[in-house]
Amino acid sequence: MDMSWMAWTWQTAAFFGCIALVLVGMGVWEWLSPGGAPRRGILAITTTRGDRLFISLLAAAYVHLIWLALFGTPLWGAAALSLIIAAIVFRWA
Repeated sequence: MDMSWMAWTWQTAAFFGCIALVLVGMGVWEWLSPGGAPRRGILAITTTRGDRLFISLLAAAYVHLIWLALFGTPLWGAAALSLIIAAIVFRWA
């Protein structure tokens, strides 16, 4: 299969692979514990695990964009900050 039109790099493939693994992991988690554990947290809205994942992914995108605007590359700091934000969202949101 010729994927040259998409200009894939190993970083792009790793990114999409990680997203796929997260989605599979969330699917397994939902299968083992149905319902998504809805709760009302610091966001003042009722969220499920899927909602918290979506919020975490959006926050990570914004953190990376802001990091690029302020500091440029490399993005290791933005990735670490995104993981911290995701942990906070999953724990208290």
